[in-house]
Amino acid sequence: MLSQALILAGGLGTRLGELTRQTPKPLLPVGGRPFLEYIVWNLKRHGITRILISVGYLAEQIMEHFGDGSCYGVSIDYVVEREPAGTGGALLLAAPKLDDFFLVVNGDTLFDLNYLDLALLMKTGRPAAAMALRYVENVGRYGEVCLVEDTVAGFYEKAGLGRGLVNGGVYVMRRETVKKLSSVPCSLEKDLFPLLAAGGLLKGRAYNGFFIDIGLKESVNEADVSVPMWQRKPAVFLDRDGVLNIDCGYVHRPEDFAWVDGAPEAVKWLNDRGYLVIVITNQAGIARGCYTEEGFRQFTAWVNEELRRCGAHIDATYYCPHHPTEGLAPYRLECDCRKPSPGLIKRALAEWPVDPVSSLMIGDREKDLLAARAAGIRGALFEGGNLLEFVCSII
Repeated sequence: MLSQALILAGGLGTRLGELTRQTPKPLLPVGGRPFLEYIVWNLKRHGITRILISVGYLAEQIMEHFGDGSCYGVSIDYVVEREPAGTGGALLLAAPKLDDFFLVVNGDTLFDLNYLDLALLMKTGRPAAAMALRYVENVGRYGEVCLVEDTVAGFYEKAGLGRGLVNGGVYVMRRETVKKLSSVPCSLEKDLFPLLAAGGLLKGRAYNGFFIDIGLKESVNEADVSVPMWQRKPAVFLDRDGVLNIDCGYVHRPEDFAWVDGAPEAVKWLNDRGYLVIVITNQAGIARGCYTEEGFRQFTAWVNEELRRCGAHIDATYYCPHHPTEGLAPYRLECDCRKPSPGLIKRALAEWPVDPVSSLMIGDREKDLLAARAAGIRGALFEGGNLLEFVCSII
């Protein structure tokens, strides 16, 4: 299960001149925040909460800024490059701290894709790594990747013109693959990936999500506008019981849980297309003493782990534990979070960078639609059937 990422953030940033003389490139301000914060945010929402950062140039600034990661809801550790190690050397230095499977991203690029979908490629056969690819209009600027079905067959270094696939700088790897690198410094792109491709051990998949590399001054200026725009996303708010799972009354145990037809596939479909997926659910079973809030949170984590097995995830779950007339204090009360009141949706809108105009709420009852309307977003009534087919029909 993919839960760890290595961020390569040790580069000198020499092409940026004065911009990086006193600031490491990943900490350059973009939209009023260090660029690297966006990467950490994107990892966290995919459930990748254990992060290693490979630091080198002005390392202490990155380490001081992020600390142990607790302020960002993640756990962060560091690997320090005393001398420039290259992209491959960074993995060699980090090897003792790596999981059996881990994600690799660059600290100066942002490629919006479903990381969990890329990890699914590691389940077919026994590949050493999987690479995210992207289409560009002129491969001559980069170096083309030859993809045969889902296997990278080779690389053509800055040869040819026209549209084609290039390396997107996001990888899922096995820790044992790092052993194929023998010295520091070394390069993933030059020393490892061609070797893996020659042996049929490198998988690849093309994605068309937002991409930016802040390696040049003009791209830093572009990122200042485009990255905050990218982060402001449409969201699909989902009721839980009756939409994601069959509603058989206060479901709170794995043995009582059954997916609605097409529900995991619908969540993944939304993940793949860049939507935030946020669950909004009344849980009066807490007020009635059927289960505790902690028990509900543990069960919610189990549901998300089940989704992750098929390359999907829920970004957040908001729940109301109250009931106005039934149950035990302090949960027996009138509140503004129990649907049809819009409190939970409004809280999610305040805590997540949601574009409400392009967002919607899917529920199986009229109260879900009333809550959506009161929060200023569109509502859609799901009356049963296949959830994926329903989502595709309304988006």
